Amino acid sequence: MKPYEPCELPLKELDYQRLFAVVGDANAELARYDGLLQGIVNPSVMLSPLTNEEAVLSSKIEGTQATVDEVLEHEAGLLKEGTKYEDIQEIINYRKALNSAQEYLDERPITLSFVRELHKLLLDSVRGQDKTPGEFRKDQNWIGSAGCSIEQASFVPPNPLQLNDHLEAWQNYLKGNDIDLLLQSAVVHAQFELLHPFKDGNGRIGRILIPLFLYQKKKLSKPMFYLSSYLESHRNEYYARLKAISQSGDWNGWIVFFLEAIADQAKSNSRKVTAIMNLYEDMKIRIQDITHSRYSINLLDAIFDKPLFRTTDFIVRSGINKKTSMGLLRMLRDNDVLVTLSEASGSKPAVLCFPELLNIAEGRKVIW
Repeated sequence: MKPYEPCELPLKELDYQRLFAVVGDANAELARYDGLLQGIVNPSVMLSPLTNEEAVLSSKIEGTQATVDEVLEHEAGLLKEGTKYEDIQEIINYRKALNSAQEYLDERPITLSFVRELHKLLLDSVRGQDKTPGEFRKDQNWIGSAGCSIEQASFVPPNPLQLNDHLEAWQNYLKGNDIDLLLQSAVVHAQFELLHPFKDGNGRIGRILIPLFLYQKKKLSKPMFYLSSYLESHRNEYYARLKAISQSGDWNGWIVFFLEAIADQAKSNSRKVTAIMNLYEDMKIRIQDITHSRYSINLLDAIFDKPLFRTTDFIVRSGINKKTSMGLLRMLRDNDVLVTLSEASGSKPAVLCFPELLNIAEGRKVIW
């Protein structure tokens, strides 16, 4: 099979009549979601559960098996050493990459060097760390069943000798504005995946770039729009649509799929964010009624930021002194706001969780 020859950007001869029927709905739903984002005083705290979910689901597309609660349990020291360690570390790295990217983009645009730094962070101390983290590939690779030859491959990315030229063209396309920004984000994501510039981690980097691109272009007020839930639940179609671009040049089919994903995910995210905001407002009143404490907002923000935690970590994150912290946490346990997962023992701190928030984040009732 010959290496894929990327299309020149911006794309020509798209079926705009077909695409604009879908792009309007996607733009409207994303605008509604961003309206909710703009109404949140502390989105990094309140939407921490969505960031965790994105890290888990984007990694799951690539084969990891850990869940949101397992990641939180690991961080709280509840999982046995070695249990899904590499899967969980990949997810933690993904979350770090998401969080650090926002700080970077507040001052600078997306560039190839930025993408390489994200990749280095993503592959730190996990599978793939032997695959030149932070460096674009210099060898020909291909995708197919385990052990297949290049002739048997289902997809062969561009020749490494031309890769840098294609990446420069991709970067230049990011800098400009296409006819519609959501349509452009569909092309940005697919072209990156088809260039397959790294030896490993291309899918996760490509998905991280979706909200970052929309944030850079001021389509989002915060880079907190995560598409992996839809892509993971439509994984077969996701890959089939990308494959159809390389095999038959079907960009229209891919863009329609991507725009429908945006619209559907925006609706889902809006429901989840509304539920989280309502819970936050309810808990603001309830925690004040329970504790009558001047630290009630510190307490509230700390359990939203990490809804499963060691008491020692809570003391550090909340900024509340130990004696007061322990008293406040005891009140919340006595009033069924928090649940004890592991009692304190010797020098080992207790581990608590905030089940109502975890249930919203997981989209199911989690049994503790």
